[in-house]
Amino acid sequence: MLVIVETHPVQYHAPVYRCLAEELGVPLTVVYGSDFSVAGYRDEEFGSDFAWDTDLLSGYQSVFLRKVADGGPRTYDEVDAEGLATTLEKIRPNAQLSVGYRHPYDRAGLRCAKRNSWPLLFRSETTDHALARGRLKGFARDAILRRLYKRCASLIYIGQRSRAHYERLGVPDEKLIFSPYCIDASTFSLTEEDRSRMRAQARRELGIETGHNVILYSGKLSHRKGVDLILEAMKLFPESLRNTTTLLFLGDGAEREALESLSQKNPAIDARFPGFQNQSRLSSFYHASDVLTLPSRYSETWGLVVNEGLLHGLPCVVSEEVGCHPNLVEPGITGEVFPSDDAAEFSAALQRCLTYAKEETTRSACRARVEEYSVANAARGIAEAYQRLSALRNLRTGEH
Repeated sequence: MLVIVETHPVQYHAPVYRCLAEELGVPLTVVYGSDFSVAGYRDEEFGSDFAWDTDLLSGYQSVFLRKVADGGPRTYDEVDAEGLATTLEKIRPNAQLSVGYRHPYDRAGLRCAKRNSWPLLFRSETTDHALARGRLKGFARDAILRRLYKRCASLIYIGQRSRAHYERLGVPDEKLIFSPYCIDASTFSLTEEDRSRMRAQARRELGIETGHNVILYSGKLSHRKGVDLILEAMKLFPESLRNTTTLLFLGDGAEREALESLSQKNPAIDARFPGFQNQSRLSSFYHASDVLTLPSRYSETWGLVVNEGLLHGLPCVVSEEVGCHPNLVEPGITGEVFPSDDAAEFSAALQRCLTYAKEETTRSACRARVEEYSVANAARGIAEAYQRLSALRNLRTGEH
């Protein structure tokens, strides 16, 4: 039995667990600290109350330590580890998968695995680029992580920067297994036929002229995400391009009011604010658009919205701080990369991307680039790590 320790059901992880159990036959139980993401909660950075409208629980076995309906934690920060050790020891797994180390719940799970000598697998959004650290903090972090990684049977990396992080801290190749970071493509409408069917109607509903360019941002409207830079970059467009380009802010957050005000200042930008949209409604907005952008300033360990954009055939213009860019964004083919917080370079990158964004060959290249980053491949990576442990146990016991 593989036990997975996670604070709450996550829309990007649950499909992988389902595939592990149903398609690959890995016996597993996920021990969640709370069901707040299913019951509904408030995301402070989004500034919205919502529950994910996709299935996060079927197809695999799960246990909740506490539930919102019974007075349990209502947010990520409220999740605690009460009852975790007892629950794990009742399950008696032959391996544990942990998905982080920052939250107290994650650390409690790691301590439990060490105390019980369970083989430990680790898959997380590991990277060295997301946050700037002083020398002493960096040294302390490295020392702690080196000890953690030495205890792990396998380190499961999600992309190039994740692997580079493990290699820098001395993890040998034989302990590294690739399990790409992914989204569940089954919730979207992704084909060229879907685009032809949905694009005109979505544009009509948004009041966007047929020939206009549309740049899409999808996510939290926060300073960290660099959303104000999109408007600054577009204000640097030549007038003819600026007057024929619409910007969609798909999401909500603390910066919304400031963005609305900035968009109206001369030179004005045609910016629309459809607000937060759940997973099942996203495809129409993607197909109405030509380019996706994610101009994050910091703390963007991956950027799964880029996976979503590429799956829909949209080239993506991202800052160097977006963790997935070495894997997914090939300049001139699947998008552009620019130095973080540089509006002039950002503007130039957007303009370059718009010259090839509407070509069918571009859409094909985008979909091909992200094809490897699938739920099935992610599950296969975790299954390989688990099966290595089984093979090792059989070898030690003399079984064949």
